[in-house]
Amino acid sequence: MKLVRREPPEIGISFLDTITCGVGAIILLMTVTTTRPHEQGPSDSDPRAVAISQLQRELFSAQAELGKATAEAAQKADAAKLSAAELAKIKAQIAAILAAREKAAKADQQAAQNAEIFGKLKTAQQQLSEEMERLYAQKNRAKPKDLIGGIPIDSEYVCFIIDTSGSMFNYAWPRLLNQIMETLSVYPRVKGIQVMNDQGTYMFPEYAGDWIPDSPERRRMVIDKLSTWNVFSKSSPGEGIEAAVTQFYRPDRKISLFVLGDEFTGPSIKTIADAVRRVNRPNQSGEPLVRIHAIGFPTQFANPPSMQATGIRFAALMRELTRQNGGSFVGLNSFR
Repeated sequence: MKLVRREPPEIGISFLDTITCGVGAIILLMTVTTTRPHEQGPSDSDPRAVAISQLQRELFSAQAELGKATAEAAQKADAAKLSAAELAKIKAQIAAILAAREKAAKADQQAAQNAEIFGKLKTAQQQLSEEMERLYAQKNRAKPKDLIGGIPIDSEYVCFIIDTSGSMFNYAWPRLLNQIMETLSVYPRVKGIQVMNDQGTYMFPEYAGDWIPDSPERRRMVIDKLSTWNVFSKSSPGEGIEAAVTQFYRPDRKISLFVLGDEFTGPSIKTIADAVRRVNRPNQSGEPLVRIHAIGFPTQFANPPSMQATGIRFAALMRELTRQNGGSFVGLNSFR
C-alpha cells in the first residue's frame, strides 16, 4: 500500500505556544528590570555612625544614673519616715513624764490639804463642849475607867446604824468591819445587838423590831452577814436614828446607837437634828433616852476640795447629834 505524506501546515499549535512563552518571558524581564532599586542603609563608612553610637552610650549611662538616683531617693524617704516616728515616740514619752510630774505635784498638794483638814477634825473631836463635860460630871454617868476613846461603855444594848452607800461599801467596808469588831470588843457582854442601815432597813429582817441575843456565835454571824450587805442608802442617817429610838427605847434599857458613815446628802443639818431631838427627848434627869455616838470615815476627803462638802456636812451633823444626845463623835484619819 502506498503511503501518502501530508504537507505540514505553515503555522501550527506548537508554534503559537512558543511565541506566547517568549512574549511572556519578555514581559517578566521588563517587570523585573523596571522596579525601584534597593536603598542601602548607611554604611560603616557613614560619618554619623560614630555620633549615633556615642549618643546611645550617653543615653544608657543617663538611664543607669537615673535608676541609682531613684533608689537613693527611696532610701532617704524611708529614713525620713523612720526619723519622724522616732521623734513622735520621744515626744510622747516626754509628754507622759510631764503629765506624771504634774499628777504627782497635785497629789502632794492634795495630801497637804487633807492632812490639814484631818488635823482640824482631830482637834475638833478631842474638844469636849461644856454640855458634854456637864453630862460626864454627873454621879450616875460613866466613870473615866468606863470610857473607851471618849465613848462611854455603860450601855446594855448596842445598835449599829450604817451608811450602806456605794462610797462606803466600795472604799471603806473593810475598815468598817474592823471598827465594828473593835467596838463590840469593848462590850464583852450585852443583852442585845442590832444592825440596820441609815434608812432603817434591818440586816436581819427576822429580828426587825427586836434585839439579837448576844453570843460569840451571833457576833460572828453579824460580821459574816455584814461583809456582803449592800442595800440602798441615801447617806442621810435621820430615818435610821428615828426608827431605832422609837422601836427600841424602853425606860429600863440603856441603849447606845453607833452611826457609821462618810457623808450627809440630806437637805438640812438642822432638820435632822430637830427631828432626832423630838424622838430622843431628854428624860426627867435631863438625859436623852438613848446615847448617840458616831464614827466618820473620810472617804470624801480623798477627792478634790470642791467635792468634799458632803463629808464636811456629815462631820458637822454628827458633832451636833452626839453633843445633844450624850455621845461622842470620832473622825477616823483613814478609811482603809
